[in-house]
Amino acid sequence: MTKLNNDAEFQFQAIGYIQSCYKEKFGVPRQPGLAPAATGQLRLVPPYNQAAAVRGLEHSSHIWLQFVFHQCLRQAWKPTVRPPRLGGNERVGVFATRSTFRPNAIGLSVVKLDQIDTENNEVILHLSGLDLVDGTPILDIKPYIPYVDKVDEAHNTMASDQPEIRAVRWTTPALEELKDYEQKHGVFKALVEQVLQQDPRPAYKKNQDEEKVYGIHLGEANVQFKARAEETDQERIYIEVIALK
Repeated sequence: MTKLNNDAEFQFQAIGYIQSCYKEKFGVPRQPGLAPAATGQLRLVPPYNQAAAVRGLEHSSHIWLQFVFHQCLRQAWKPTVRPPRLGGNERVGVFATRSTFRPNAIGLSVVKLDQIDTENNEVILHLSGLDLVDGTPILDIKPYIPYVDKVDEAHNTMASDQPEIRAVRWTTPALEELKDYEQKHGVFKALVEQVLQQDPRPAYKKNQDEEKVYGIHLGEANVQFKARAEETDQERIYIEVIALK
């Protein structure tokens, strides 16, 4: 029997860093693929920025990224966490969740690979559907292989259904600001709506004051929004975009 060394330590180097439309943690979807319009680039760093290192990767439509939750590093860990999916009130084991607060702050995401650039001594992977904040260190890349990575009979009864999707509406002033933004920076409306329909408010605040204004630093804008109750159904909540600053 192999003797386990409980004191073993491992060191890894980042092979590259993410440039993302998400400039801060708040508002990033909790899973990849929930906002297909979310784009970014993975720039490999020396000595990994060699075209030979990604030769053949163009045959993959999607890739796995292993990364570091670099904004969630802690000295200590806890065996249980409060998943937002359960309303932030129920504790479950950290290894039963995808919480960012883990013994080793390592994450795993599958993203769409749109293009590979290998010019001017750079290797840049253009990605979409990502859920990674700007500056995220990447530890490894692996191709997504459908016949082994997709498990048709897989299930998770704690997260069996997609989270509730909120309707997103825009105030007239916000639409005017959106028009100005898109003239300068390109299409933006779909990204804002895909992010906000996930209702990024903290779980413990979702039943509190509807007048609170939240802001997400998304792309080049600070997207400000409120949660509103339908006049005809107070239990039904929608998200209202009020400004792009």
